[in-house]
Amino acid sequence: MPNESELMADLPQRPRRKPDAERTRADILRVAREEFAQNGLSGGRVDAIAERTKTTKRMIYYYFASKEGLYLQVLEQAYREIRERETGLALSGLHPAEAMRQIVAESINHHEESPDFVRLVCIENIHYARYLKSSESIRSLNVSVIEALADIVARGRAMGVFTMPVDIIDLHLLISAVSFYRLGNRHTFGTLFGLDLASDAVRTRQTAMLIDAVFGVLGYVGA
Repeated sequence: MPNESELMADLPQRPRRKPDAERTRADILRVAREEFAQNGLSGGRVDAIAERTKTTKRMIYYYFASKEGLYLQVLEQAYREIRERETGLALSGLHPAEAMRQIVAESINHHEESPDFVRLVCIENIHYARYLKSSESIRSLNVSVIEALADIVARGRAMGVFTMPVDIIDLHLLISAVSFYRLGNRHTFGTLFGLDLASDAVRTRQTAMLIDAVFGVLGYVGA
């Protein structure tokens, strides 16, 4: 396999600028995410990614080994982003009810602001989670949201504000389902029922509705 300096020689030369491997790799991932989200794994073209990043197919394969390897790293990055956003909420320091409000709102907001994440998940489902199954990283990443929800529920039960037992995976499914559906079915649902799911007012209303639904499942007795 050629070394990195040989591969860098394939790139267009830029005066007085040394190639930055990390920046090149990040740029490839960014463009690949757009390419796969728009065209799927089968339709996504490594040639197009190379052209847009001003690199070469040879360079892309050096970093990611294959088109499938690049797709998998894009998928891992997409899941990592949503989990890092949840971790950044510092939920353990909040009252359980407020922590639950925030994790629900963050789920709605992340899906709203990251439509490519929704598309990538849809594409992976088309492939029956074939690539996700091969990624220990993605499975490890997604433990954090289950642990966060479990901690919120346990603290709420101990304080007496959540009175009903709940399966944490089911609770995560409820939150994810509404968050995902709003984006994944925006155009069809909006066309059928004349509802603009992109409207800020609708997002605010449906966020409140989901919080109420979650509190109902948990038997919330607070104010």
